[in-house]
Amino acid sequence: MGAVTDDEVIRKRLLIDGDGAGDDRRINLLLKSSTKWCNSPWTPEEGFTQYQRMLGTLAQCEFSMGKTLMVYDMNLREMENYETIYANIEQNITSAHEKIAECKKDIQRAKRIRKNRQEYDALAKVIQQHPDRHETLKQLEALDKELQQLSHIKENVDAKLELRKKQFHVLLTTIQELQHTLENDEKSDNDDNHQGSPAENGE
Repeated sequence: MGAVTDDEVIRKRLLIDGDGAGDDRRINLLLKSSTKWCNSPWTPEEGFTQYQRMLGTLAQCEFSMGKTLMVYDMNLREMENYETIYANIEQNITSAHEKIAECKKDIQRAKRIRKNRQEYDALAKVIQQHPDRHETLKQLEALDKELQQLSHIKENVDAKLELRKKQFHVLLTTIQELQHTLENDEKSDNDDNHQGSPAENGE
């Protein structure tokens, strides 16, 4: 067998001795003292003195046992308290995770609202650069009136142009007729001159 280490010795003594207050030694001493007290020829004074010692040792053992029980009960209560605290911590952690998730959703909503507001402001600036609906309608009415006036002017110009075309056509026709008449007159004059010349020559 290997050498027993100091830690193993201390561990075994703690397992036997409770919290290490020497209870096992007191019990062994009490058993030996009671055996010796029963089997030894004590005088009454010595027997009473030994009896008092055994009672003192027994009281120490009972006190140590009571203290151990109190420590045990305290440890049980501490364990229950720790379990309660652990449960509360777990609940707080769960609640914190839920709050974090809700805060993330709030942040996303806030970002979306902020983005919408920025887009709205940009659109409002663009809209402000253009006239309002009433002004636009007035401009449209003015343009419509101007368009009607231009349409009338165009119709008048077209009518005048058509009239000028007709007049020009009549003028060209008249010129052609006049030219044709002049040509005919000139031809007639030439024919008359040719017919008169032989008679004059015969005389």
